[in-house]
Amino acid sequence: MILRLLAISNQTLLYYYLLCNFSYLLMLIIAFRTSIAHHRNLQSFKLGWIKEAPLAPPISIIVPAHNEEKSICISIQSLLTLQYPELELIVVNDGSTDGTLSALSERFRLRPIRAVYVSQIQSAPVRRIYRSEADPRLMVLDKESAGSKSDAINAGVNAAKCPYICVVDADSVLEDDALLRIMVPVLADPGRVVCVGGIVRVVNGSAIRNGRIERIRLPRKSIEIIQVIEYLRAFLVAREAWASANMLMIVSGAFGVFKTDLVRKVGGYRSDAIGEDFELVVRLHRYLLDNREKYRIAFLPDPVCWTEAPSDLKSLGRQRSRWQKGLLDGLWRHRQMLFRTRYERTGCLALPYLWFFELFAPLIESLGIVSIMAAASLGILNRDFFIQFLLFGYAFATAISIGSVLQEELTYRRYTDWRDVARLVMYCFLEHFPYRQIQIYWRLQGMWQYLRGDHTWKTIKRTGLESFHTPPPAEDNATVSSVAKW
Repeated sequence: MILRLLAISNQTLLYYYLLCNFSYLLMLIIAFRTSIAHHRNLQSFKLGWIKEAPLAPPISIIVPAHNEEKSICISIQSLLTLQYPELELIVVNDGSTDGTLSALSERFRLRPIRAVYVSQIQSAPVRRIYRSEADPRLMVLDKESAGSKSDAINAGVNAAKCPYICVVDADSVLEDDALLRIMVPVLADPGRVVCVGGIVRVVNGSAIRNGRIERIRLPRKSIEIIQVIEYLRAFLVAREAWASANMLMIVSGAFGVFKTDLVRKVGGYRSDAIGEDFELVVRLHRYLLDNREKYRIAFLPDPVCWTEAPSDLKSLGRQRSRWQKGLLDGLWRHRQMLFRTRYERTGCLALPYLWFFELFAPLIESLGIVSIMAAASLGILNRDFFIQFLLFGYAFATAISIGSVLQEELTYRRYTDWRDVARLVMYCFLEHFPYRQIQIYWRLQGMWQYLRGDHTWKTIKRTGLESFHTPPPAEDNATVSSVAKW
């Protein structure tokens, strides 16, 4: 009986890997075709025209910040130099206990103002509102902390005056033309496009000067390089493929554009959501499908947001555990959408995929690995089966990761040094062993924490964007000093 159960378990794991990897292969093909089509369509849009067009819709950029002293000034400087006709920048200081507010005040010369603040969406009280004397487009809300990023974003949504909001993390830097590029789908189809996500890339290893990415290089640490591969596969393959069928279920909290009035209609971000970005997008799908509205949630692979990735195992483990908790929390809240025809492809394909291949993946894979080890220890592990398992479970998945890297190289070429590309390909062989098995442990840990009622965010150690900052040349420093004195 035990031998029979082990054999069934092993075969189940093999078929699971086969189905999962074939799904990713299909997504890779779709994403590659979509990228080519996007490049062709982009030729009909002149980004300079968007920049100069008086009809380009204004955007409110919202930056939630909690203890971001080491990153906030570089991030805000980057956002203020973005190429876009009209924008306002709202920084929400969410009860920071470090020098976040004082750093902003010193760098951008903040002064308190009297302004009407209407809480259309519930959030913790705003204590004071500041305006920058250096750049009047910058406004800072100093609010009490409610212990969640969602609450900080909601305060920013309340203060937003523009028809579109763009949520950006405080430890991130956007490329100069990122806003121009991310608004292309909106300008092409403003009646239907309600949300657009951009790509998030790992800034570790690169250099920043004056709030801009000066040099793009691959990180040196192995743990950071593997995350680069993960981000490429997640964004350039998975999200691009799902978005092509209007089934994109997550727009990264680090960089996304939304219709302001729609976010307010659905009640903003859930303050108790663990994965607020995922939960909001699922709720938008649900609201729009319930109301039988025609809509599109888009993703573009060329508007780039550079963000700092965890550089130690403890912080990375906490991040991945939190992501798994957020996935479980969002799927459980919207479980009524599963296999309901009124939710069309979202309820009948996208959500079941997330349940089976994302949420349950660590459980299925860990049970399968245990069964293989048990069969090997009992001397009943079939050699042909083990070869098939290595071929379809490891080699196939590695080939897909290599495909993601090559797609980046063929289409966007952010890593221009051939040695960086070679290292990325080499690390693809380590992503599925042993890194994948470590990830399984972190994700199981996140599920267990959620089920026992631990819904808190654990602190993640970051060095801050200042650690990637390259000081300007001596003559530039002299110029800046004389300007500051003037």
